[in-house]
Amino acid sequence: MYRLLKGAALATVFVFTLGMSALAETNSHGLDRANMDTSYSPCENFYMYANGNWLQTNPIPAAYSSWSVWNEIYDRNSDILKKILEESSGDPNLKAGSVRQKVGDFYYTAMDTATIDKLGASPLDADIKMIDAIKTPQDLEKLIAHYHELGIGVVFDIGAEQDMKNSEQTIAYATQGGLGLPDRDYYTKTDSESQKIREEYVDHISRMLQLLGESETSSKSDAQQVMTIETKLAEASLTNVELRDPNSYYNKMTVKDADTKTPHFSWTTYFQDIGLPQVTSFSYAHPKFFNTMDSLIANMPVEDWKPYMRWHILDNAAPNLSSPFVNEDFAFGGTILTGAKELRPRWKRVLSKENRYLGEALGQLFVQKAFSPEAKEKALDLVNHLRASLKVRLTNLTWMSDSTKQKALDKFNALNEKIGYPDKWRDYSKLDIDRNSFFGNIRRAVEFETRRNFNKIGKPVDRTEWGMNPQTVNAYYNPLMNEVVFPAAILQPPFFDPKADDAVNYGSIGCVIGHELTHGYDDEGRQFDAKGNLENWWTDSDKTKFEDHTKKLVKQFDSYVAVDSMHINGQLTLGENIADLGGVTISYYALESVLGDGPRTKIDGFTPEQRFFLAWAQTWRTNQRPQEMKLQINTDPHSPSMFRVNGPLSDLREFQKAFNCSSGEKMVQADSARAAIW
Repeated sequence: MYRLLKGAALATVFVFTLGMSALAETNSHGLDRANMDTSYSPCENFYMYANGNWLQTNPIPAAYSSWSVWNEIYDRNSDILKKILEESSGDPNLKAGSVRQKVGDFYYTAMDTATIDKLGASPLDADIKMIDAIKTPQDLEKLIAHYHELGIGVVFDIGAEQDMKNSEQTIAYATQGGLGLPDRDYYTKTDSESQKIREEYVDHISRMLQLLGESETSSKSDAQQVMTIETKLAEASLTNVELRDPNSYYNKMTVKDADTKTPHFSWTTYFQDIGLPQVTSFSYAHPKFFNTMDSLIANMPVEDWKPYMRWHILDNAAPNLSSPFVNEDFAFGGTILTGAKELRPRWKRVLSKENRYLGEALGQLFVQKAFSPEAKEKALDLVNHLRASLKVRLTNLTWMSDSTKQKALDKFNALNEKIGYPDKWRDYSKLDIDRNSFFGNIRRAVEFETRRNFNKIGKPVDRTEWGMNPQTVNAYYNPLMNEVVFPAAILQPPFFDPKADDAVNYGSIGCVIGHELTHGYDDEGRQFDAKGNLENWWTDSDKTKFEDHTKKLVKQFDSYVAVDSMHINGQLTLGENIADLGGVTISYYALESVLGDGPRTKIDGFTPEQRFFLAWAQTWRTNQRPQEMKLQINTDPHSPSMFRVNGPLSDLREFQKAFNCSSGEKMVQADSARAAIW
């Protein structure tokens, strides 16, 4: 279900050398001419024109699989957060139960590597004994439920989310899961590279199990058994393209009816075991997957399940154990899958865990340091201009009938925005964090969050809740809430700089805002109504016209080769590509409205329109390792950054006019292929 929470992520391109007139004025904020490589033509490769020199002078640090402006902002924010954590962890006399005590003690135990290394794998002793003790399929079922309570997704996934057909209520969703590789296609593809990754994965499992104490012979056999189970689960799973259809998650039925679907797995018992005996119905989301799961439980001896369970408990815990486990975990998950050369510094890895497990607790302290009420007001003003632009675009659509257009405007009018940080902070008072055990703190924090999620089931939706921390450099649109959310961390330079000219701000954060607004009307978001219900509010004719427009975008992105011979998957990335195209368009016309009839002053020789597009490109400058690029193409609904800029800009006549591009140049789509939706 969390696939439905969209993040903002985009990209860039190249251009010809512009004839530079005398500079009317200069501005040090927003754009940096030193990033550009004007040996490229803006009409041939705008990404390289805007960013070519930056790409040459900013190699990827060894600890990273990619490097971009996102990393620069994250590092700047991380320095603020590090200071907060060091000050808090250095004071053992903080008030017990306070936010500072919890984030400080968590950090203290996480940085105590001497104790963590001394413990080795011993924090898992109780888990291993529990797994070794199971004897029957019913024991296995109870163990699955136990680890789901701890937030560990063995065999399948479970969680609370809004009822897609009644968005005021929360229900449970049981979905496919249980895999150790990033996506089901890693198990099913037959090319040599996929086969090689599978071999590396099995070897990795074997080495990890040896660290746990198994013999080499036993670990190799167990690793192969893990791969056997995961492959069967993968083969029964929907593809990432199929999962983009919201309907693929919604298959509501009673618990009793679900019991008849899986005669060897009792959902009635399962919900009792996870502390939810009151659940009478849920979304049995992926029937084919659960049929296979039931068959495996019925036909596979319990002894054959034990390696799988040990592996997933170990895989989940490895980053929080001693150095040998951390290093082996990175060797596969970091180096082989993403191409990173070395681990990030310990404090940065710990900060990621704090953000994950104590996110809003740390967020409260971050906002006090880094985001003023004035900044929130300025950001809200910009959002309002983008909303006004979108309303004009919707109102003036020529391809949509009046009846559907009115429903689109109803959805627009109901849209909610959240800026900076929550009005109501999450309550961590029942979470016990101490200075005794890092692993214990992790376990309790994950169990706390899992129980908080489970406790929503059967209750009205809390529309004040945030799905992202204030210190997260990202943004999202949630179709079930019909809301856009912009955390404090993304509302900072260079994305949002109060000292920069309007063209730069609208070209960077304005496009991000427009991107998220457009998600309400992409191929997934358009299926939800003003209240967040999965409901068809389109006429058949308008639906067909929409799909005709989007087919052009699919074909366009299918044609792009990102790395080696790997093409972008235009269907997988369709929603994000629609949002990119819509976001740039909406923000461009918002800027034009703000500029009005006033003078179009050049800065550094560029018109406001040119600076707008340059800001868009420079916002998404990225160097990326080939391994990370391939992982992204296989699993990520966002296109690689170059194509997220070059793609939509090549569809925009406004861009072509700004840089005097002509028909036949690469940044100019032919009229018959040009995508124009919102």
